[in-house]
Amino acid sequence: MELISPGIGLMFWMVLAFSAVVFILGKYAWKPIMASIKEREKSIEDALSAAERAKEEMKSLIFSNEKMKKEAIAERDALLTEARKIRDSIIEEARVKAKEEYVKIVENAKESINYEKLAAITDLKNQIAQLSIEIAEKILKQELSPETKQQEYIKKLVEEININ
Repeated sequence: MELISPGIGLMFWMVLAFSAVVFILGKYAWKPIMASIKEREKSIEDALSAAERAKEEMKSLIFSNEKMKKEAIAERDALLTEARKIRDSIIEEARVKAKEEYVKIVENAKESINYEKLAAITDLKNQIAQLSIEIAEKILKQELSPETKQQEYIKKLVEEININ
């Protein structure tokens, strides 16, 4: 029953024991415990601030990445546009050169055809003249084979010459 209704002596010893424990804890345990708690608080605060900085850095990196992505897309579009223009100009240039070449080929073909036509006409005229001479020779040989006919023909030619 002493615990239910403690006496003064027991209370004195309990206060003394409690004071001794508080003194010993204060002298040896409270300072290291408080220091470790403060160190722990500081490391948690540092970790939180580092996390916040990292979060802000990530936001700026995401913004920077988006900006770089937009710039890359714009640059790609510009390059594609330039490439299309170059392709179109090369195609147009090739078309113009092909047309010029076509015109040259057609003109050369026309010239060649004209030269060959003139050569063929000249050759044909020469052949006709040669054939005409051969036919005339054969006719004249046959008609002028007797001497009298030759004499008559010569006189006729001389008269025609005199008239002209």
